[in-house]
Amino acid sequence: MQHSVPRDLLLTFFLFSSIFSASHACNQIDRNYLLSLPFNTASPSLNWSAPDCCNWESISCDHKGRVTHIWLPSRGLRGSVPPYIGNLTSLSHLNLSHNALSGCLPVRFFSSFNQLEVLDLSNNHLAGDISLLFSSNGSSDGWPSSIRLVDISNNDFNGIIQSWFLQRAQKLDKLNVSHNSFTGNIPNYLYMHSPFVRFLDFSFNDHSGHIPDRLGACSKLEIFRAGFNSLSGLIPHDIYSATRLEEISLPSNNLTGPISNDIVNLTKLTCLELYENELSGRLPVDIGKLNRLKHLFLDTNHLTGSLPPSLMNCTNLMTLKLGLNFFEGDISTLNFSRLHQLATLDLWNNKFTGSFPVSLSSCKSLRAIRIALNQLEGQIPPEVVQLKFLSFFSLGYNRLTNVTGAINILMRCKSLSVLLLTQNFLNEALPTEDSIVVPDGFRNLQYLGLAHCQLTGQLPIWLSKLKKLEILSLGFNRITGSIPGWLSTLPRLSCIKLSHNLIIGEFPKELCALPALISKHALMDNSSLIFSIFVTGNGTLFEFKSLYNVGPQISLENNGLSGNIPLEIGHLKQLYGLNLSHNYFSGNIPDQISELTNLERLDLSANQLSGKIPKSFISLHFLHEFSVANNNLCGAIPSGTQLQSFDASAYEGNPGLCGAPLPYDCGHILHSNKDIQDEEDGPAIRWSHISTILGLITGFWGVIGPLILSHNWRVVYFEFLENVKNRLCVMLRNVLG
Repeated sequence: MQHSVPRDLLLTFFLFSSIFSASHACNQIDRNYLLSLPFNTASPSLNWSAPDCCNWESISCDHKGRVTHIWLPSRGLRGSVPPYIGNLTSLSHLNLSHNALSGCLPVRFFSSFNQLEVLDLSNNHLAGDISLLFSSNGSSDGWPSSIRLVDISNNDFNGIIQSWFLQRAQKLDKLNVSHNSFTGNIPNYLYMHSPFVRFLDFSFNDHSGHIPDRLGACSKLEIFRAGFNSLSGLIPHDIYSATRLEEISLPSNNLTGPISNDIVNLTKLTCLELYENELSGRLPVDIGKLNRLKHLFLDTNHLTGSLPPSLMNCTNLMTLKLGLNFFEGDISTLNFSRLHQLATLDLWNNKFTGSFPVSLSSCKSLRAIRIALNQLEGQIPPEVVQLKFLSFFSLGYNRLTNVTGAINILMRCKSLSVLLLTQNFLNEALPTEDSIVVPDGFRNLQYLGLAHCQLTGQLPIWLSKLKKLEILSLGFNRITGSIPGWLSTLPRLSCIKLSHNLIIGEFPKELCALPALISKHALMDNSSLIFSIFVTGNGTLFEFKSLYNVGPQISLENNGLSGNIPLEIGHLKQLYGLNLSHNYFSGNIPDQISELTNLERLDLSANQLSGKIPKSFISLHFLHEFSVANNNLCGAIPSGTQLQSFDASAYEGNPGLCGAPLPYDCGHILHSNKDIQDEEDGPAIRWSHISTILGLITGFWGVIGPLILSHNWRVVYFEFLENVKNRLCVMLRNVLG
């Protein structure tokens, strides 16, 4: 009897274990539905071979063996979602995100799962009108009451998100419908039906109308995003009552009006993105009370006035972007010294005055500064050297002075990769080798921009030490001398802009050996820039987000260059743009230019080039800008090629050219050329005329002369004529009689 109790307990445990195991056995109907899923996988097949589907990879069941979880993100799934997946009525978690699923979801899809809590279909290619996914026998029940998370972002869904979709979604915590094609208003009953929602993302759709009122009733709301739509009107004042908000992101809409000072109620706010709208007025005077703010994006609006001093109390700021507004005031009076976390400062295209703020040198984390297109004066202070991480520095289009001092200071910023000082230092001299005090400076510089400064002097040899330089922009200055051959020693140089200067001499053959233009392995850095670079060309403003996008090019237009274009130019196979226009180049167009098969822009206009357009130009398939106007070219424009797609103005000013797209054919030109040739052979033509005239004169006086000078000749001559007349009369009578 002593051992009977343990034996009974063991038996009881075994029975309960059997019952428990049996209760967890996979429901066979659910198992069959899972096996029928038509998904194709690019990754290794799912391990769904065991008899019990509850033990399958990425599948979970409840205590009744009903499937509750299907968790298959990033599994390379392809195909469509079948209608019978809705028969898995116990499903609470469905995650098919980051796959390649396509097609429309089944009708009533969202209404099929009465116990669904988590639905993640994000990052697929699913499509269809969302309103069809809720209809249920004519009723509109919307999301099930159990729903907590819905993420259908990054698909191709369309239609209007009706307010009743959220009618039962009282437990909704997160809703992400971004990056689709939804239209209409943002649902305005969120505060009624989903009071506990924390995350709302409606961005990158086609929503219109106003931002919903009463968002402040969403007392749990932490993140609200609705950027990149067509929303209009004011920022609803009620939003400032949602005191748990950490992020407001509404960029690229049509919002108007001011930013209320009541925004300071949002003391937990860390990110405020309102850029690319039509907001106006001044910044809130107490904005400094947002002391948790890390990212403030207000650029591209109509904001005015001076920056409130309290802004400098936002000591956690990492990004401050206020560019493209109408801010004004002396910027040097602002004390940036407390913004130790500030990494990115963008104040470009405003009306700021004063000098460069010395207090910025205390912002040790600064990586990028852009204060271009303002009205700053004075010199760059030497304290800038203290910014050890400064990589992007743009102060173009101001009124700065002392270019030599600026170069000597900035040379010591060891992390500096982009330096844009366009249109400053007017009429000063380029720093020479003797004036440079840091011979090994600019060790990481990739882009040097000193265009539109009217700088004088020759290209200084210290440039040859910038071994990481990729773009040299010195156009629109008064640089003299010739193009130095040592430019070819810069291993990464692929963009040379020296247009509109006073440079003379020939196109150096050494330039045809630039390593970065010969081999694609040495091309520009393709990494994204901290700020975009804006470049004007042909009256158009171009935006470049990486140095690579600027493109390998040589721009030497509007100088005094002469001589032949070297045949070695065909070595520069990576060139995208070549502009040699408005110089004095002569000779034929080298056939070797056709070897530059990546060329997109070629301008040889306004030179003294002669001969024909090489037929080999038919291999330049990527050309979208081309001109050889105003030269001395002749012959037919190679036909049946891309060259006919350009306007006739690309060939004007060459009287010897013919064929499409010019309005006259080559027959006309050949006739004109014959006349021109006759004119050129004028002396020979005149001698043939003279010899004919002399022959006529000789014959005339050979007959008439003796008649005049000799009486006997006259008697004989007239007797001869009388005999001829009598014979003719006899012949006529015989014929007529």
